Amino acid sequence: MSRTLVLNARQLVTLAGPNRGRMGPEMADVGVREGWAMLLDGDRIAVVGPESHLLAEAGDSEIVDAEGGVVTPGFVDAHTHLVFAGNRANEFEMRCAGRSYQEIAAAGGGIMATVRATRTASDAELLEAGARHADQMLRCGTTTIEAKSGYGLTVEHELRLLRTARDLGESGPWRVVGTCLGAHAVPPEFEGDRAGYVTMVTDELLPLAAPLCRYVDVFVEDRYFSHDDARRIAARAKALGLGVRLHADQLTYNGGAGLAAEIGAVTADHLEQTDEAGIAALLAGGVIPVLLPGSVFGLGLSRYPPARAMIEAGLPVVLATDFNPGSSPTPSLPMVMSLACLQMRMTPAEALTACTINAAHSLGLADEIGSLEPGKRAGFVVHDIGDWREIPYWFGANTVRTVWVGGRPA
Repeated sequence: MSRTLVLNARQLVTLAGPNRGRMGPEMADVGVREGWAMLLDGDRIAVVGPESHLLAEAGDSEIVDAEGGVVTPGFVDAHTHLVFAGNRANEFEMRCAGRSYQEIAAAGGGIMATVRATRTASDAELLEAGARHADQMLRCGTTTIEAKSGYGLTVEHELRLLRTARDLGESGPWRVVGTCLGAHAVPPEFEGDRAGYVTMVTDELLPLAAPLCRYVDVFVEDRYFSHDDARRIAARAKALGLGVRLHADQLTYNGGAGLAAEIGAVTADHLEQTDEAGIAALLAGGVIPVLLPGSVFGLGLSRYPPARAMIEAGLPVVLATDFNPGSSPTPSLPMVMSLACLQMRMTPAEALTACTINAAHSLGLADEIGSLEPGKRAGFVVHDIGDWREIPYWFGANTVRTVWVGGRPA
C-alpha cells in the first residue's frame, strides 16, 4: 500500500478518545495537537504523533503539506434529505411574507410539493441532483452523509430514492447511509386513510427497503404520524434488522422524546419543543439527540433545541444540517456549528464533537470514522485557518481548503 505523510499542520484536531458518543465534559475535549503529523497507510490512518517522530519513520512516503492549516476529521452529517427534485424557493418567499410552514403545507406546498417534483423526475435526474447536493456537502467538509427517502411516498418511488442514495455512495467519494422515511407524510392516494398507508409502509415497503438502508424513520407530528403509527413501524423495522430514528417534538410538543425511548430508537431528531421530562427519557432510554438548528433558522423561528440542558444531563449531542428543500436548504455543517454556538449556547468544542465523533456514533460508525486515530479510515479536512475555533467563528464562510476521503483527495 502507498503511504502518505500529512505534515505542517498548525493544529491537528484529533477528537481522540473512546469509539462512542462523548458526553458531558468529554464533549469539550477535541484533542488539539500542535506540531503533530499523520501517517496514512493506504486508506487507513497508521500513526498520529509528533511531526519529528513521524518524519523519522516516513521513509519514501508521499508528502502532503497542510501549509499551516488546521486538520480535522471529515464531518459526519447524521440527518439529511439528500435526494429530491426541484426546490421550494417560492415557499421561502411566502415565509418571508409571513406565511407559516403549516399554512403553506395546508395549501398544497411543503413536503407534498417536493413529492410531486420527485415523482416526475427521471432516475438520471434524481442521481444528478443527489450528486450535486452531496458535492456541495463535500466542499463544506462533509465526508459521510445519512440520506433519508421520504419524497416518493409509494413503494416504487421510495425504493427509487433509496437506490439513488445507495448508488451515490458507491460512485462518489462520500459515504452514504440510507434511511427509509416512507412515513414522512400521508400521500394524496391515502387521504383519509392514514392507517392504510402505515400498513403499506410496514407490509410492502419495509421488506423491500431493508436491503437498501440501515435505518427507518417516522415523522411524529400533528397531522402526520401518531405514536401508535410509530410503534407499528418501529416494530416492523426491528423485525427486519433495521434501527429506528424519529423526527420528534419539532413543531409541537407531543411526547416524542419519551416515545423514542419507549420504542428503543437510536436517535430522536429535532427536539425543539422537548422539556426536562423528555431529556430525562432520552437519557434513561439511551437515545441520542440529533439537533437541527438549521431548520429553526430556515423557518424563521426562535425556539431552538435545549442543547445546553442536554449536554449537562450527559447526553451525547449530535448536530446535523437537516438538508432539505423546504426548511433547511443548507449543505454546510460549519454553518450549523455557528448556529449551535450562537443560538444554543454550545461551545465550539462541543459543536465540533457533535459533527464528528458523536455523529459517527449515532450512525454506528464510531469505530471507523469521526476522529483521527490509528486504524480508522483516512477521511479528513484541511482548513485554511490558523485556529480550529475559526470554523464556527466565520459563520456563513467556508474555511475548507481540501478534503480527503479514503486516503485520497476528493
